[in-house]
Amino acid sequence: MTIKDIAKLSGYGIGTVSRVINKQPGVSEKAREKILKIIEESNFEPNGNARKLKRCGGNTVTIIMKGRHNSFFMEILDRITLLLSELEEVVSCQIIDEDGDEVAEALKFVRDKTSKAIIFLGANLALFDERMNELDIPCVVATTSAKELAFDNVSSVCVDDETATMELVQYLTGYGHKDIVVMGGEISDKQISFSRYLGCKKGFEKSGLEFDPDKNYMACRYSYEAGYETTKRLLEKNIHVTAIVGLSDTIAVGAIRAIEDAGKKVPDDISVVGFDGTVISRFYTPRITTMGQDINSIAKRSVELLMKHIHYTLGSEHDYAPHNLIEGESVRRV
Repeated sequence: MTIKDIAKLSGYGIGTVSRVINKQPGVSEKAREKILKIIEESNFEPNGNARKLKRCGGNTVTIIMKGRHNSFFMEILDRITLLLSELEEVVSCQIIDEDGDEVAEALKFVRDKTSKAIIFLGANLALFDERMNELDIPCVVATTSAKELAFDNVSSVCVDDETATMELVQYLTGYGHKDIVVMGGEISDKQISFSRYLGCKKGFEKSGLEFDPDKNYMACRYSYEAGYETTKRLLEKNIHVTAIVGLSDTIAVGAIRAIEDAGKKVPDDISVVGFDGTVISRFYTPRITTMGQDINSIAKRSVELLMKHIHYTLGSEHDYAPHNLIEGESVRRV
């Protein structure tokens, strides 16, 4: 019997069960009574050694967010912060550049003994090297799968990026598009861009189209400015393009602005789709068709995993959150 089992049996979240076990406030009497009854009936006893990290470390949950202009991360950050606050956790947030070293930042908090756990919001897994051996507190990587990492204290929550981008490309090809250009991050098997890159490639192939990395993929940062400048360069090449896949909504917004500034229209001349499902995709003109990530699920599951691993010594866990296509006004049939 584990805290996760008690949560399932009681119908309450792991955070609520954790507060009952640790005699914390913020739980209704009805919930407390039901959870205590299940604990008594199952003879559940918390592992006394499992809470050593909490006792020996700091008292703060640190969130390290990668990318200063990432609206999607900001939406998740707001939700995670709210959930942790509801659990009466002390939260600190460090925002670093897209090219920053999140592991180096995390080590600062560990060495200062201020953090008891860390959430990495976005991550370059290539940086998760031997230095992680010093990072002996529970960690959760949100929005990027850390399944391939060999660290028992690093869990992760993300959508199935490969499947999601494959479906996004197939959506475009279903509307008759064949001349498609994908814009996303640098291709590295340790970065989120790689899974999305593979998904796009698979979407081309399943649609009977050849995928040429030199022709169909352009690397850029995840920002409005990068989406704009990359699209501007694409249009200057004067090649025939009917659709652009931005591997973030920020890239898609920049792409649309560049197309409009070039005297063309979206979707009349070029269709554009994004990825993330951020607020701006719903309020931009035209509304952007995008592959939405379930922000609430990512935030909630990230917090649940973190709280469980703060209190109990467990192996890493890796979960997928739902994704869904959100149709806007930025795609036309050709």
